Amino acid sequence: MNVVYKINAPISVDQFIELLNESTLGERRPVDDLACMSGMVMNANLMVTAWIGNQLIGLARSMTDFHYACYLSDLAVHRVHQGKGVGKKLQSLTQAQLGPRCKLILVAAPAANGYYKHLGFANNPRCWVLERDHEIRG
Repeated sequence: MNVVYKINAPISVDQFIELLNESTLGERRPVDDLACMSGMVMNANLMVTAWIGNQLIGLARSMTDFHYACYLSDLAVHRVHQGKGVGKKLQSLTQAQLGPRCKLILVAAPAANGYYKHLGFANNPRCWVLERDHEIRG
């Protein structure tokens, strides 16, 4: 398996959607909303990708200031290539792009919650989410 990793290489919305669906992450993303998916691709400011030939097999999509916080929003590896170190390498390469004080932050998919501890991540129970259809109350 000759995997090539790239930093901020362009990908199409179709490639993004296909990878999400093949990684099972598509179950928790609005893959049927093309405008939303396009915005997700276009507005991420750090994207590390894994390729075999012309096939996108993995992706770490992040938003960051590069100095204090990096939110790794999507970590997706094609199910055929899971368990082969691709996800770990995507995270390592993401971290390598960040400044020395920058934290890598993510919200784990339910099935992957146990994956991150052995990589050195600390669990933080203080994450809060406000769904778009809920308003800030006063």
